[in-house]
Amino acid sequence: MTTAWLVLAVGDAREHGGNDGYDDNPREHYSWDSTVPNHGRLAVGDVIALWDKKELIGVSVIHGIDIGTQDKRRYFCPQCKKADIKRRSRMTPACRCKKCGATFDTPGHKVETVTTYRSRHGRTWIDGRGLLDGAQLRALCDSPDSQLSMRPARWEKLRDALLETGRADAETLSGLTGQQYKRVPIAGGHRFAKVRTRLGQAAFRAALLREQGERCAISGPAPVDVLEAAHLYSYAETGEHHDFGGLLLRRDLHRLFDRGRIAVDPETDRLDTDPSLDAYPAYAELHGRPLAFSLRPEHRIWLAAHWNAHRGDF
Repeated sequence: MTTAWLVLAVGDAREHGGNDGYDDNPREHYSWDSTVPNHGRLAVGDVIALWDKKELIGVSVIHGIDIGTQDKRRYFCPQCKKADIKRRSRMTPACRCKKCGATFDTPGHKVETVTTYRSRHGRTWIDGRGLLDGAQLRALCDSPDSQLSMRPARWEKLRDALLETGRADAETLSGLTGQQYKRVPIAGGHRFAKVRTRLGQAAFRAALLREQGERCAISGPAPVDVLEAAHLYSYAETGEHHDFGGLLLRRDLHRLFDRGRIAVDPETDRLDTDPSLDAYPAYAELHGRPLAFSLRPEHRIWLAAHWNAHRGDF
């Protein structure tokens, strides 16, 4: 049975124990040290799946691990001395202790020698953007509710989940570990099922079309066939259609908005795109652009809540 690891990679923002982060390059290598739980368990031949809390970045097999030592500066709360601190880019004081709640601008620090690790896995890298989201990945872990940055999982479960997307190739995935995957015929036909539907959704969309015209609020004029009525809040939680609580969005932009990969800065009414979209010019060029629709004050209230949920500091 092949061992798999779900590891968190968010660049310089990846902190553990109050350190300065790690120099990850997801396609080539992943770095960690002896302060991280499970630090000594990863091995050559293990599958490594990298994610950014929101979705899978990619998957590969570790073909080498470089081990060394390093003097490392670690930061801690000056009040309770714990290392579980959060740096806040938009709030002052600049730091908050997640243990005792204290806030401060300058954390305490100490230097200690740690063992460093860096996986090498670039030979067999498979891009995973858009295949599995954060909730699906957590469910594949041995401990789905774990908060660790390196979590053990089962390769067989991960492989099957990737295949079920219909966008991952069985032969390529089998080539990662050398284990052949037997393609199973996909059953067809139909069945009846009870589903939960959104009451009033058609009327909500019709109202938005009357108010906003055939126009995506992000990208501009678009055929009515591709425009969807996007709630600016979680309809699943409220089950209500609020006046001025929605915008017409193109289907792909609707999906990215719901996942927080596109947001609207409530102070400037300009678009903010997640850095993961920089690889796609059509989406990257949206960053910093104003909306293609004039907002009402009610829209801004909902958009501010969406911004705080996906861009705010906690």
